Amino acid sequence: MKNSCIKTWDEEERPREKLMLHGAASLTNTELLALLLRSGTSERSAVDLARELLAGSGGKLDTLSRRSAAGMAMTAGIGPAKATSVAAAFELARRLAAELPDDGPPVRRSATVARMMGPLLKDLAHEECWIIYLNRSGKVTCKEKVSSGGQVSTVIDIKIIVKKAVERLASGIILVHNHPSGNPAPGEQDRAQTEALRKAAAVFDIALVDHIVIGGRKYYSFSDETQGKY
Repeated sequence: MKNSCIKTWDEEERPREKLMLHGAASLTNTELLALLLRSGTSERSAVDLARELLAGSGGKLDTLSRRSAAGMAMTAGIGPAKATSVAAAFELARRLAAELPDDGPPVRRSATVARMMGPLLKDLAHEECWIIYLNRSGKVTCKEKVSSGGQVSTVIDIKIIVKKAVERLASGIILVHNHPSGNPAPGEQDRAQTEALRKAAAVFDIALVDHIVIGGRKYYSFSDETQGKY
């Protein structure tokens, strides 16, 4: 077993020096986590702590990313400071994955929206509703969260959504929300709200292009299932 003090290791074995010499891709998941933790304890190195933190999530980064900072802080030697650093890194990764390109292509497929919004919504323990605004060319101009609810449902304020779309001069909108259960199949309330929003937006010549429900790694597209009605 290596000495708990990383400074005593050979230079090319130290995570920080290894990254500087060979790039971040050369590091293991454990070594990358160790850099986020920054330091260990008197008995265990940052690499030891990172290994234990990852092992507590079955060795899966996806599982670890869904743990709360408070939950990670319960691991011996981690504490709030280290846990919040790891949680912040995962949140940055989710936001990067969902970041809009400066001049992206028109949105023509539900899979494009699912890839954009999945990282933000798939692991939430509560429901959130987002609106994606499209210009006349079908390109995304912006996206924003319009409501947040409990584990079972969230309230969609149709008047607010249409008002925001009008203010942003949107030609089309895409409604996206998640099901924390992991099952993306829409319920009766989802169907009713979708139809009501479609009719309300149409009054202002704004098309409801799609309503996508994210459930874990799966999604449901109203447009796909209704042959482009929305």
